[in-house]
Amino acid sequence: MNASKPSSDLNAEILALKKERDAVILAHNYQLPEIQDVADYVGDSLGLSYRAQETGAKTILFCGVHFMAETAKIINPAKTVLLPDLDAGCSLSDSCPADMLRAFLESNRDKDYYVVAYINCSAAVKALSDVICTSGNAARIVSRVPQDRRILFVPDQNLGAWVTEQTGRPMDLWQGNCHVHVEFTRESIEKARAQYPEAKVVAHPECPYAVRLLADEVCSTEKMVAYCRESNAKTFVVVTESGMLHRLRKEVPGKVFIPGPTDNCACSDCRFMKMNTPDKVVAALRHGRPEITLTENVRRAAEAPLLRMLEWSR
Repeated sequence: MNASKPSSDLNAEILALKKERDAVILAHNYQLPEIQDVADYVGDSLGLSYRAQETGAKTILFCGVHFMAETAKIINPAKTVLLPDLDAGCSLSDSCPADMLRAFLESNRDKDYYVVAYINCSAAVKALSDVICTSGNAARIVSRVPQDRRILFVPDQNLGAWVTEQTGRPMDLWQGNCHVHVEFTRESIEKARAQYPEAKVVAHPECPYAVRLLADEVCSTEKMVAYCRESNAKTFVVVTESGMLHRLRKEVPGKVFIPGPTDNCACSDCRFMKMNTPDKVVAALRHGRPEITLTENVRRAAEAPLLRMLEWSR
């Protein structure tokens, strides 16, 4: 079975297996359209964190990348959390290994850092953090940090810089980035503006500063939906991972969505997000694996900053 549009038989099998396992399917906005279409909920990291916390299902099938499934397990220790492809990692998460962060904090004890961790990081990094944030709530979270504490923002330097722009709060930034969003450049977006002069440019804050400057709106994927729906514009250049366009076209019909181009191609795909396929969804539900497991000490340490985020975001 390939990753093309699932057949009605495949959809029926997913529904039957989901019922058999008492499972809920959560899918990130960057997943393949075929997976988004069979999911119970599609959203960004914050929205899916809420869904993971609220679900009554015994099994969570998380169609996203590894750190997202870990997040679901952290706040649902008694539930079975499955990830269709265990190798679906994240370049941004990989840019901040827990041992490097631990060593950095040890060597900078005098700075008494308050660690704000973007949710795109491992459970081990979350366990070293004081509070978690997403692109959708980062400015709100940072504004809640005690004013007398020096902030270390990990792992995305572009998102961190944007949050400082929004809040005026200076932060020390970990030098990490997303392999998808750094492919967008000033030149590629200027070409898109020239080609589609009537279009609004909406960009994710993980994009570099020069790209954010060219955007009409910089926001999380969830806020992109609201922005495009409420805008009077009819055409949008969407500067984020290409999977977002499927949701926009479904939820905001009648408007035109153009993938933000890079210098090398007409759109940008996350090679990790696209590792999950419909046949892997079926296999995960059928066999109950790959399953996400965490040691209890790491899970408990990571849970506190995650719950703090959920509390501060409501």
